[in-house]
This record gives sequence, structure tokens and C-alpha cells, in this order.
Amino acid sequence: MTNTAADLTSHLGRFKERRLVCVGDVMVDRFIYGDVRRISPEAPVPVVRITGESSQLGGAGNVARNAAALGTSIAFFSVIGSDRAGREVTSLLSEVEHIEPFLRVNADRETTIKNRFFSANGHHLLRADRETAAPLTSADEEDLSKSLANEIATADAVLVSDYGKGVITESFARIAIDAAMKAGKPVIIDPKGSDYARYAGATVVTPNRVELALASGKAVESDDDLVAAAQHLLAAADLGAVLVTRSADGMTLVQKNGQVDHLSAESHEVADVTGAGDTVVATLGAALAGGVGLLESARLANAAAGLVVQRRGTAVVSARELAAALLRRDLTSVEAKVTDASTASARASLWRSEGNVIGFTNGCFDLLHPGHVSLLDQAKSACDKLVVGLNSDVSVSRLKGPDRPVQPETSRATVLASMKNVDLVVVFSEDTPLALIESLRPDVLVKGADYAKADIVGADVVEAYGGKIIRADLVDSVSTTATIAALREG
Repeated sequence: MTNTAADLTSHLGRFKERRLVCVGDVMVDRFIYGDVRRISPEAPVPVVRITGESSQLGGAGNVARNAAALGTSIAFFSVIGSDRAGREVTSLLSEVEHIEPFLRVNADRETTIKNRFFSANGHHLLRADRETAAPLTSADEEDLSKSLANEIATADAVLVSDYGKGVITESFARIAIDAAMKAGKPVIIDPKGSDYARYAGATVVTPNRVELALASGKAVESDDDLVAAAQHLLAAADLGAVLVTRSADGMTLVQKNGQVDHLSAESHEVADVTGAGDTVVATLGAALAGGVGLLESARLANAAAGLVVQRRGTAVVSARELAAALLRRDLTSVEAKVTDASTASARASLWRSEGNVIGFTNGCFDLLHPGHVSLLDQAKSACDKLVVGLNSDVSVSRLKGPDRPVQPETSRATVLASMKNVDLVVVFSEDTPLALIESLRPDVLVKGADYAKADIVGADVVEAYGGKIIRADLVDSVSTTATIAALREG
């Protein structure tokens, strides 16, 4: 079941006071914007009149920047050249609170710059890179390693951001992973290339679909293909889990214990996917550092990625923004649970085709009390998907009198839809839910034990096609009618 906003946001407070070690290829992401009004007479290419330019930390630098935005502190290890871009990296790092840089300067390297050109309307025109992709020298590796083990020993998690620019050599990756394993710290890796054996022992790696296909040597066209490829990597490279980022299709988490979870994409408005993978790694690392479970950490990372792809450039997400987005998602989810009989019937048919047992119960649910909660809990325990029929205001007035309901149907439906054990709420105006039951054809019909089986509306219909009737145990509880009477007397 998808976690609620309350479940997930409760973890965000754990990010503060956590410390991460981030190791990888740092770079400058430069964004150049301009007007395109004509084609060059020299060649069939657009002429861009530059109107704006901005630079941000890229690569592993963007991972660190995202982690800092979530409230963690970071010990950041990388190598830069003795050049203008290297000085720019140093300056950009100094502007971000909570990042402590451990930078090795190598005069023989060129600091990576990714220049991205955009038209005024946001169309990506060109990317031009400057870089050195040579592996670290033994001197570079030795220098970085001096402080790395000590920092890992006092950190809560280790992030390895491999962009294939030479910092994450096989030997340096081994140094970082072995130190983390020795200290009992989770290791999160954004991988590159086809040899994931170099990441053996990592807690989780986060390839995209293309990277997964390359590393596994397998096709990943379908969900089954993707899971099979991830499971192959888990065994071949001795990994704890693979979290596959799938762009518009969300993410898939495949764990060594065999558990597979598909997470739907959190955003349908994509402005720019640049750096979204960095956000995933940073959020996953911050959550695992805070003691959050892997699946819930992946859900948080998925939500964070859904926010950054709505923004241009290498964006970051704060814990406050992530909490607000989760709350908005929950509200949308609650609204989506309240539907009409026709839609509910179609949804029930789909669920049933997927092998789910459909349950149904109904009532006025005017002032929700422990008896209602127990009924819903028992109903949900007997099925996979629970549909609740809710008497409309007109229906309640006919059944209970002109002073009822106390709460309007919109309020009652919202309260029911917000409950974890309720999958759909359908408001009906008839005195009984018989027509709704005939339409839904639930596998399980649940009512309180105060109803004799012969008095349960729809029982004969459900049993006729092989369904089951459950009379839920009653709990000691004040009834809605008694509560209202007590209030009036008071």
C-alpha cells in the first residue's frame, strides 16, 4: 500500500543532524539561454543571441547540493583541475551551507563543464562539453583516501556518484565501499558503465533503464524484462538492491530478498530531467542515513525526483518542499477515491482481473466512531480492495430523520477516503445499496454482527454468484445516535 503523506513526512525530520560522505565526479553545469530568430547563412544551424547564463554544481556536486538542501551535512570528495572551471567549482561549493569539500587539485586534468544551450522557449539546442575522463592517478587516489576512511567512520551513509570521468576507479570505489561496509554504513551508488562488479557490496545502485540494459546485457522492454535484468545484476555483482529509474514510468525497486515494487511517477509535467538522478541518490541517501526503510526511502526519492523534473536546470528540493508535495499528493489521492457507481464498477472489474478480492460494506458514517473503524478494519482484512457505499444526505434524512446527517456527504466521504483501509467511496441516494452491490459484484459483503444474515441487503445476490457474507464483530462503542442525543442534552 502506498504510504500516506503523514507516514513519509514523519521521516523528513530525521535528515537533520545526519552526515553523508559523497564521492564522485564533480562538474559545472552551465545553462545558456538565448533568442533564436534566424538560421545562419554560413550553415543550416540556428543563430542564438545569448540573453542569459547561469552555472550550477553538476555531477557529484549536484548530489551533494541536493543532500544539503534536504538538511544533511556532507563531506564531499572529488578531483578538479587547476583551471577556471575548477575555481568555479570551489566557489560554488563555498556558497552551499553544510558541504565540507575535500578536493584534490590536479594540474593535468581539465575540470568538466557541460554547456547547455536553450532557446527562449526552453527548447534544448545543443550541449558542448569540456572534460578529462582519465582515471585518477595513484597520487590523487592516495591523497583522497587519507581523509575518506575517517569521514566514512563518522558518517551515516556513503553516496558514490560515478559519471565516468575518472574519479571512481575500480580501486577507489573499492576503498570507499569497503570502508563503508566495515563501518556498517549504507552505500548508495549512481553507476556508470557495464561492469557493476566494481560496486560489489553496495546497499543499492540506481541505474536508469538504458544503463540497466547495458550492465545486464539483457533487454528491458517489459516490466518482467526489467525485473529479470535487475535480479541478474543482484546476483552477478553481489548488490543489496537495484532501484531502476524509469523516467515517465516512475521507478522499480528490486531487492535481493526477492521483493519487487513498482513506484508510479510522481510528476506528469516535465520541464527538464537534468539532474533528476542526482536528486534520487541524494534523497535515498539522506533517508537511509536517517534509518528509513529502503522502500520508504525509494518512495521519498521518487517524490523528490517528481519535483525537480518540473524545474529547469539542475534543481534541488528542500525537505519543506518535499513535505508540501507529499501532502498535495495525498489530498489528490483522497479526492480520487471518491467516485460514482459506474467508475467504481469499472475499477472493481480491473482489480478483479488482476487477481484482487473485492470487498464491500456500507453505512451512513455520520460521526465516525470506534465501531466504524473496527468494521472497516475487519472488512479490509477479508479482501484486497475495499469499496464503501455511503448514504447520500437525502438518503440519510429519509432513514434517520430531518435533523440528520450532522455532516454533509462531502465531509463524510472525505473522511472515509482518507483512511488507509478504504480503496473507494461511492455515494448512493437510494435507501439501500442493492443496485450498487449488483453493479460491483463484490466477492465479500461485510456488515455488523447486529444484522441477521437474512436482513443484510444484497446477501442473497452475493451468495448466488458464489460470494461470501461476513458479519463483523461488534466493539463496545457509543453510537452516532447516542452521541448526538448526549450533545443535545448537554
